[in-house]
Amino acid sequence: MRIQIRRTGGFAGIERHSEVDTSGRADASEVHALAERAAAEGRDTPPVGVPDGFTYQITIDERTVYCSDPRLTEAQRQLISLVLKEGS
Repeated sequence: MRIQIRRTGGFAGIERHSEVDTSGRADASEVHALAERAAAEGRDTPPVGVPDGFTYQITIDERTVYCSDPRLTEAQRQLISLVLKEGS
């Protein structure tokens, strides 16, 4: 499974992009389950964010969903943190 996160917005307006491929990961099944929960809780179109907040585009294989601060679910927050921390 390939998971991509694109973060836009924020005070400085700096875009950040990162991705993780779960192939060969020891925790792949847990990451897959987390990604599925995060995607199920996402929106099909970009939400209206708050001033200086972040908006996220989450792409899992071929499916893309959107979410934004401060309305992230726990699964979305965990997945975003994982991918932005570990991704390339």
